[in-house]
Amino acid sequence: MARFVFLSLLFLFLFLIDGSKSQLHVGFYSNTCPQVESTVHDVVREAVLFDRTKAAVLLRLHFHDCFVEGCDGSILINTTQNPEKTAFPHAGVKGFEVIERAKAQLEASCPGVVSCADIVALAARDAIVMANGPAYQVPTGRRDGFVSDKSLAGNMPDVNDSIQQLKTKFLNKGLTEKDLVLLSELKARCPKDGDVNIRLAMDEGSDLKFDKSILKNIREGFAVLASDARLNDDFVTKSVIDSYFNPINPTFGPSFENDFVQSMVKMGQIGVKTGSVGNIRRVCSAFN
Repeated sequence: MARFVFLSLLFLFLFLIDGSKSQLHVGFYSNTCPQVESTVHDVVREAVLFDRTKAAVLLRLHFHDCFVEGCDGSILINTTQNPEKTAFPHAGVKGFEVIERAKAQLEASCPGVVSCADIVALAARDAIVMANGPAYQVPTGRRDGFVSDKSLAGNMPDVNDSIQQLKTKFLNKGLTEKDLVLLSELKARCPKDGDVNIRLAMDEGSDLKFDKSILKNIREGFAVLASDARLNDDFVTKSVIDSYFNPINPTFGPSFENDFVQSMVKMGQIGVKTGSVGNIRRVCSAFN
């Protein structure tokens, strides 16, 4: 009997986790705010044309949002005593003004409809496109979270983590070793000499456009971060990297672009809030 109860509870737990993800779908706002994607795209396009580094900035913002309380816009909050964005692992994360600009336009046309969490996810996709990366469809329907606390950011992947620590942190978010390699692209810039206000391009020679140069640098021993260098020392992650540089790869090997898109979509579903678990903020930097 006890075994039956345990299995029943386990099944319910897994169902609830998968259920929140299944409530996300492409075109969530088709009837309630059909202009959402074009609005976010236009705001991101303007920002990247003005400052090309904004593409990498918006990718990093999405990554950091998803890896703490899930993809719920918690990193955008300013109004609590110790908001998540002030945590050391988030040092140098920027792009908040782009999200607020898109939110303000959407509130003017569709008040109380589009979540800040969805805007972050859409902006990341549009940033990839602006950096000559692949376009892809983003499942939407996320709600904004109710919690933003810097103490919760302690489990962010860190540049000093061992490869096993990195694998564990990604596994805990439902991501694989392959995702770990592919999402290393999101750590697009890093502090120079410890100063988070001075940024150093990590994918040397290609820091302002989307491609696999960062993996090429890791493979050839030119990784900037120690954590990236470790990807080339581990058999599993090294095999993933090597698979994108196999001489027969263009015809028979995996597609870096397609695999990256799949990892982005998976990351965008980490810890999502749906239904009554979250809400729609009026302003992204403040709880309602």
